[in-house]
Amino acid sequence: MNKRPMKPPRIFHLASLTTALLAPLAPLALTGCSFIPTYERPAAPVAATYAPELTSTTASDRASPAAAELDWQDFFKDARLKRLIALSLQNNRDLRVAVLSIEQTRAQLRLRQADQLPTVNAGITGTRGPVSSGAITATYTAGFSVTAYELDFFGRVAALSQAAQAQSLASEEARKTVQISLIASIANTYLALLADDELLRVTRETVSTRQESLRLTQLKFDNEAASKIELSQSQSLLEGAKAALAQAQRQRVLDENALVLLVGQPLPADLPAGLPVTAQGMLPDLPAGLPSDLLTRRPDVRQAEQQLLANNANIGAARAAYFPRITLTGSAGVVSSDLESLFRNGTTAWTFAPQLLVPLFDFGRTQANVESARVARDIAVAQYEKAIQTGFREVSDALAGRATLGEQLRAQNAQLAAEQTRMQLTDLRFKHGASNAFEVLDAQRSLFAAQQAALQVQVQQAQNLVTLYKVLGGGWKPPVNQ
Repeated sequence: MNKRPMKPPRIFHLASLTTALLAPLAPLALTGCSFIPTYERPAAPVAATYAPELTSTTASDRASPAAAELDWQDFFKDARLKRLIALSLQNNRDLRVAVLSIEQTRAQLRLRQADQLPTVNAGITGTRGPVSSGAITATYTAGFSVTAYELDFFGRVAALSQAAQAQSLASEEARKTVQISLIASIANTYLALLADDELLRVTRETVSTRQESLRLTQLKFDNEAASKIELSQSQSLLEGAKAALAQAQRQRVLDENALVLLVGQPLPADLPAGLPVTAQGMLPDLPAGLPSDLLTRRPDVRQAEQQLLANNANIGAARAAYFPRITLTGSAGVVSSDLESLFRNGTTAWTFAPQLLVPLFDFGRTQANVESARVARDIAVAQYEKAIQTGFREVSDALAGRATLGEQLRAQNAQLAAEQTRMQLTDLRFKHGASNAFEVLDAQRSLFAAQQAALQVQVQQAQNLVTLYKVLGGGWKPPVNQ
């Protein structure tokens, strides 16, 4: 009896049908279809130049390297400060989190890149069950399989990969921003600590001077040569100096605690000797350049732009959802009804099951995703523009400090010298009976205030140089090969 030839499996017809459907889409796959909007860098919403009175260019300015090109080891001269910065780069937890965030985004990028290639699995399966005759049959298979691999004809997976790459680059820029801020914070806190020490010295001298003044006033009062008012004022000034001493001691502890937190460990006992505030030797003439330079010099601006690029790519992924999604599932291996003979006498078997899904009715879900991606992109544009504006403001503020703090310090030191002369002459007159205690006490009060003000301006000038170095992108110099 002639046997009727067996019909090919239905899966073969599905494969042929799918091949026919995919043939017109092949050129799209080859040309790399993408629905990501063309990126155009937004215009910088700031003035083209800084205020002329803040950027008077001298020959030394033109000869100085840009802050972003200057290593922090070269900018800072204080050996103690450089040791503290080196320790903070090893131990600071914020910087450690930023570094780990880079590893996390890189892993996400590798994940998105892996989605562009099929995942091949190997496995063995077995099934047992009754047939119509009541007998129990068993089927065992072994081989390789690919499950739901998406053919990226419309660039959805590629867009997600591009967004992940931008996020990875943004995390690297964030790490640079954290390092720059950390170095500046260490330097400014260290300078504040030096000012605290100097203020403690001045305040202790003031307390000692006022104690001696009170002793003399008390002696005169006991001999009816001074009034009760003079004695009370002398006592008031002494207690005021003691209160200032307690406040200075507390502030020093607070600044030291802040420095310990930034360094990430207790301060070592073997730190090298430091320099006073007035001898830090930092470069005072860093060139400011143009506001447009901030786009390349400041990592926070570059980070904001990478976030913008990521959101722009997400629009392409959302748009691709309007078009068919094509996935492939297939397997190849051996099949046998006996597990022991699976790999010896098994029969070759394969399956190929492509799937084409065309969106018809999703009640506005895809449109909502596209609108959400567009709004996210617009938010990223605003954040990018704000990063530029913030950088412009920070540089302008630092330039204003550089332009005015020098003259303020000169005037403050001149006032201090005048108050010191006044104090010496008034004290000499008082000892010879030519002036009263009120004049001495007033001179003491004015001298202490001038000393405090001079110290404050000294540390402000040094801290302003550190801030200018920071806001111009200093503290992170890329490797030579970048």
